[in-house]
Amino acid sequence: MSHHQHAVHQIDDGRRPWSADEFEARLRDKGSSYHIHHPFHVMMAEGQLTQAQMQGWVANRYLYQTAIPIKDAAILSNCPDRDIRREWIERILDHDGRLVNGVQEPGGIEAWLKLGEAVGLTRDDVTSERLVAPAARFAVQAYVNFARQQPWQEAIASSLTELFAPHIHQQRLDLWPEAYPWIQPEGLQYFRNRLTQARRDVQHGLRFTLGYFSQTRALQERALDILQFKLDVLWQISDAIEKAYP
Repeated sequence: MSHHQHAVHQIDDGRRPWSADEFEARLRDKGSSYHIHHPFHVMMAEGQLTQAQMQGWVANRYLYQTAIPIKDAAILSNCPDRDIRREWIERILDHDGRLVNGVQEPGGIEAWLKLGEAVGLTRDDVTSERLVAPAARFAVQAYVNFARQQPWQEAIASSLTELFAPHIHQQRLDLWPEAYPWIQPEGLQYFRNRLTQARRDVQHGLRFTLGYFSQTRALQERALDILQFKLDVLWQISDAIEKAYP
């Protein structure tokens, strides 16, 4: 089935599309808005967060972790292309876990709960969501709603903040053991897992976005706007945590 079914904003205003290289470069340039540059994350990288702040971050980001397979399921439910679904469903299994030869692999959400325990929270502290700031909840729900309501091609493009994720995961693996020696090292497994998973996801999401949105300049600009929306969601979550845990 064609990727171009249920096409988004098929406006051709006569402008030449950017080349694939130029388009990809513009997508990657959006990394300047990634939340690695948010003051809260800068403090985190510099080893300046208190234990309460780190706990607040883990508890609030749990809400985002649990939303990822839900938004991915929304993308699948809107997508008529079996090949895309076959590749995309891996993301749900990465987070929710999967059975491999009769053995349950716990998945990313479980790894995040282990991170919660490593920073001194109980599972109930995290899963109850009682530490979640209202603005963070609002931002996460906006992202899930986007994936449910917008064309699946746009929802795929919104996932491209993963372009910038391996760097932030590696930064935590490199810096936290020294900066936050009280965090139990087994809690960092989530970030180790995501180093390989995120790179695989990026290849898929980027390949699709570069192909589909390159049809017109207007579509390319739409993809950049979508990526900015997702960057804004992540920034807003960081804002909410910073305000809740000053």
